[in-house]
Amino acid sequence: MEEAYSHELSSVGFWPGTGLGEAAFYAYAYAEPEGYRSAAIGPEAAWYHNELGEFILPYEAVRRASDSDETLLTFLNTTWEAAAHYGRWEKLTDKSYS
Repeated sequence: MEEAYSHELSSVGFWPGTGLGEAAFYAYAYAEPEGYRSAAIGPEAAWYHNELGEFILPYEAVRRASDSDETLLTFLNTTWEAAAHYGRWEKLTDKSYS
């Protein structure tokens, strides 16, 4: 962990209990680049939690989605793309944020 946090990173995971009363997927960038928290992240159920400093996607939103794999993949991809874009990482996708 010490080595990982000596560089910029995008991290994702799952919490069975978030302190929000429900299970959720999460994503954050370290060190968080300016603009990251206001990025357009999908799916619609995802949101930025200011106290935790990360994006949250409730498990229930994934479970109820017509395509749960695509819903989760959208969250994972858009949070990584936002970290790469705002962090000005060399390996960018062709998705544009404004």
